Amino acid sequence: MNVLMIGGGGREHALVWKLKQSSRVEKIWCVPGNGGIAADAECISADPGDVAAIVSLSEKLHPDLTVVGPELPLVNGLTDAFRERHWPIVGPSKVAAQLEGSKIFSKEFLLRHKIPTAKMVGSYDSAKHACAALKSVAWPVVIKADGLCAGKGVFLAPHENEARDFIERVLEKGELGAGGRRILLEETLEGEELSFMILTDGERYAPLVPTRDHKRVFDGNEGPNTGGMGAYSTDDLLPDELRKTIVSKILEPTLRGLTADSIRYQGFLYIGLMLTRSGPMVLEYNCRLGDPETQAIVARMDFDLAEVLSDAAAGKLQPSKLKWKPGASACVVLASGGYPGKFASGKPIEGLTTIGTKSGVVAFHAGTRLEDSRMVTSGGRVLGLTAVGPKLDAALSAVYSAAAKIHFDGMHFRKDIGASHSSLTAAGD
Repeated sequence: MNVLMIGGGGREHALVWKLKQSSRVEKIWCVPGNGGIAADAECISADPGDVAAIVSLSEKLHPDLTVVGPELPLVNGLTDAFRERHWPIVGPSKVAAQLEGSKIFSKEFLLRHKIPTAKMVGSYDSAKHACAALKSVAWPVVIKADGLCAGKGVFLAPHENEARDFIERVLEKGELGAGGRRILLEETLEGEELSFMILTDGERYAPLVPTRDHKRVFDGNEGPNTGGMGAYSTDDLLPDELRKTIVSKILEPTLRGLTADSIRYQGFLYIGLMLTRSGPMVLEYNCRLGDPETQAIVARMDFDLAEVLSDAAAGKLQPSKLKWKPGASACVVLASGGYPGKFASGKPIEGLTTIGTKSGVVAFHAGTRLEDSRMVTSGGRVLGLTAVGPKLDAALSAVYSAAAKIHFDGMHFRKDIGASHSSLTAAGD
């Protein structure tokens, strides 16, 4: 099997790393890839969001399977172009990808199918009308840009002045580009977040192990939102009763709603949840795997990923094939100085070779490139150090020991990934 991976971040490196372990896989290409992926696959320079370019490339490569990592190619309709040509691909259609590509589409879908979610104040394309609506909201209020904004489109506004400033920057100054042409106002939900993801072939589905992401840049959930500073997975994140509630009240109504709307969904579906006092509620849908949740999930996979994804692309998913390692996994992101704001690239990365296989830690590359045989930084999130362990503390200990051996100018990372879970577990013991 020859596989084409679309994307160039930590999520894609983790998937490539796992696919490479399959005895079925002979060759992997990655578009565009990164410095770390280059050790596991042939990287090809092309724009992953350019559907015509990817189709043209695939006509030359003839991959047996294509896997789409990021959301932009999906929102742009890459899978539709492949399916028209009867090429096997994992990922939802352009229409289905609107669940992520449009926050307003997603909210209206949730409300239409009576799936638990935050109350909607309204949607607006005018700063004047959006600001007028602020007079009647409960504070804090959540403001979401409608389209894709690289993780910068959601703002929790504590007061009216901050809300007005964000609305004007998005709708009048156009700071978020095309993704910010419309905004959504909704109530704030309180509780613990949980990422619930599945793989589906359009009929059958298989849940992945539960994960929790850490969005804020600094310890204690302080500072601005990021693409994700770390994640962990452990089965006790999802007790049986909670799992049953999520499946019956959220997951299955979502799949029924898609069917009712004549939308066939194939690929990964990510449901971002808030575990409130009233029960789990949907924060967002993503039409692909999360990052860095994927790194933590892949570390626990105990099955042939290439075989399972090939089955899903063919409409023959067998959920029983998805087996998982017991225990826990953790991923800690090492980020560039200044991230999620402005940051410098090209900083040499030292210490990568000190992480031996005996440590059990894998360094999944996100923002790296090879420059004169040296690995240097090329993005905000640079590396995702990932490990498994019999318990979460063991996985975290291995990751943080590895982090202490790596250095690049300006490097920073959160020191409290999984800490709240560890303290909650200890309190319950």
